[in-house]
Amino acid sequence: MTQKLAVAVIHGMGNQTEDFADAMITQINELCMPVTAHDVVIRPVHWTRVLQQEERTLWQRMQASGADLKLPLARRFLIDFLADIIAYQVTPHDSMVYDAVHTVLAETLRGLAAEAGERAPLCIIAHSLGSVIVSNYLYDLQHPHLIPARAQAVMQPTPLEQGDTLALLYMMGSPLALWSLRYRDFGTPIAFPPPAVRDYYPAVVPQWVNFYDPDDVAAFPLQALNTAYASVVTQDTRVQVGGVIEGKTPLAHLAYWTDEDVIRPIAEGLIGVWRAVNQAQS
Repeated sequence: MTQKLAVAVIHGMGNQTEDFADAMITQINELCMPVTAHDVVIRPVHWTRVLQQEERTLWQRMQASGADLKLPLARRFLIDFLADIIAYQVTPHDSMVYDAVHTVLAETLRGLAAEAGERAPLCIIAHSLGSVIVSNYLYDLQHPHLIPARAQAVMQPTPLEQGDTLALLYMMGSPLALWSLRYRDFGTPIAFPPPAVRDYYPAVVPQWVNFYDPDDVAAFPLQALNTAYASVVTQDTRVQVGGVIEGKTPLAHLAYWTDEDVIRPIAEGLIGVWRAVNQAQS
């Protein structure tokens, strides 16, 4: 019996629908299944649902206020996108959204552990603000006193859910470099690879790959931040995503999801981990 892999896919800011990752999942499966069969278990992390009702209510109240607000479409766009970033931040008195978002991620990892196995190698694919969420979530796991109580209540002490089997971390269009401005010398990254992954899967070579398109103004390389990031980020990978028009504009930020230069390396990474794990066990 072969060992399955667990994959969590996390979206960024914006009013995302539940099927946000369907096209990516289809492409990954098409590339992986000839080798791995059905051993790659992929689940989307649809965290924006915790904010959608509040954002709708905010917009309705602004419309009902009677204020002469110009450019309504632009304002609605800001609520759908910029508000996610603002709401996610922890204040001195409230971490409601932060806790709720991390609970959705904890629920997804709980489901992956149940389906792929409690010790399954873990891969996380994160886009845009999702990469910041993942970084925070993994950092909290490595400092357990920081884990929100709501997320802690969902979690079980399995290696996968504790982040101990994290073998692959892929970021797409990540603004994590901007978040690092909150900390002296651009902060401390998560410990990667987690020390325990080598105990579970010594044949696996973990990778943290950061895909960025130079036309995507929200995306930045990570290794240049400081020596700490340079030591844990395996590679900043420059890609050209999107079509002839969008690929040369900031709209490239939305085009990572189905671009072959992103999908193929992710699929190859999954196949490599699957082979390393299952050949070692055979």
